Amino acid sequence: MDYLYDGSFEGLMTCIYYHYKKEKAAGIYEISCYQQSIVFQSETVETDISKAKIVSDAINKLISKEAYIYVYYCYLSNDADKENLIMDFLIFAFKYGRKTMNFYTHEKVLPINEIYKKVAREEHRVLGILRFSDIGGILYAKYSPDNDISILLADHFADRYKLEKFIIYDEKRKKAVVYADNVWEIKENISIDNMEFSLNETMIHKLWKQYFNDLAIKERKNINLQFQFVPARYRKNMTEFKL
Repeated sequence: MDYLYDGSFEGLMTCIYYHYKKEKAAGIYEISCYQQSIVFQSETVETDISKAKIVSDAINKLISKEAYIYVYYCYLSNDADKENLIMDFLIFAFKYGRKTMNFYTHEKVLPINEIYKKVAREEHRVLGILRFSDIGGILYAKYSPDNDISILLADHFADRYKLEKFIIYDEKRKKAVVYADNVWEIKENISIDNMEFSLNETMIHKLWKQYFNDLAIKERKNINLQFQFVPARYRKNMTEFKL
C-alpha cells in the first residue's frame, strides 16, 4: 500500500502510524507529487494530529531526541525520496531503540545523517548571510534556500529582533515567516513581489555596496573561496552582490 499525505510533517507521521496500526506501507508520498503505481494500491491519509503525536512521542521516548531532530531536518530537505528514507530509518530505529544513532554508517541510518548535515549546513550559512531591509517599518528579507528551512530560522530572528516586526520570505516555496508582538507564524501560498524600499533604505544599500567594494583588497581577491562561503545561488538576494 502506498500512503499519500498532504506534505505536512504531521501528515507524514500519520502515515507512519498507519504503517504500524493498519497496513504496512510500500511507500509514502506527497499526494501532489505522486504517480499512480500499477503494482501498489494507494490510500490518501488524512492528517491526524493525535496519531502524529503518538509517533513523534514514540521517536523521542523509544529512540532519542536526537533521532527526532534528524528525522525533522530530513523532512525539511529537498530530497526527492525523503519520506521513504524516514520510514526505513524509523522501522530500523524502533527495532534498535536508543542504540540506533550509533549505527552511523548503516544503510538505513547514513542517509538520514547525511541529509541532516546538509540541511543544518544551509541553516547555519543562511543565518550569516540573510539580509534584511526596512520596508515601511517592517524588516523584510527574501531568499531562496535549497531546503525548506524557514521554520528553523524563526526563533533565532525572533530573539534577535524582539522589538521589531519582520518577514522572511522564501520566494521558491511562496512561504513566509511573519513576526510581530513576540509571536511568529508560517504563512504559505503567498506571493510578495515588488517591495519598495524607503529612500533611507536605498541609500543604506548604496553605502553598504560601496563599503563592501572598498573593503576588498584586490591583490588578495580569491573568487573560488568567496563562492565556497557564499555560493552563486544565494547572491541574487544579497545587497552587496546586486548590480
